[in-house]
Amino acid sequence: MAFEHHEEGHITVVQIDETRLDASVSEAFKTYVFGLIEDGKTDIVVDLTEVRFMDSSGLGALVAGLKKLSGNGSFSLASAQPAVKDLFDLTSMDKLFKLHGSVDEAVKGG
Repeated sequence: MAFEHHEEGHITVVQIDETRLDASVSEAFKTYVFGLIEDGKTDIVVDLTEVRFMDSSGLGALVAGLKKLSGNGSFSLASAQPAVKDLFDLTSMDKLFKLHGSVDEAVKGG
């Protein structure tokens, strides 16, 4: 599973270097994000540039990250590809998450 992160000011940008966020990688992703939050990272942007497919377990991992923050920070998404963005629209998850067009936009928008 390929995840990495870097800091842009007070924002932690998590990059998913996988084309799928599904049952095969979602648990590892959740563990990775939980580790960042437990290390004190409270403003997180997930870069979805490489993700071309996401299923319910991928959505669940993102929701788990948001819930882990318990309102003590921000958890937003950036650069969702069309199929992934459609999934957020269809499931109304676009109302739960802030979706940004790019990582730069997400970082500047906080």
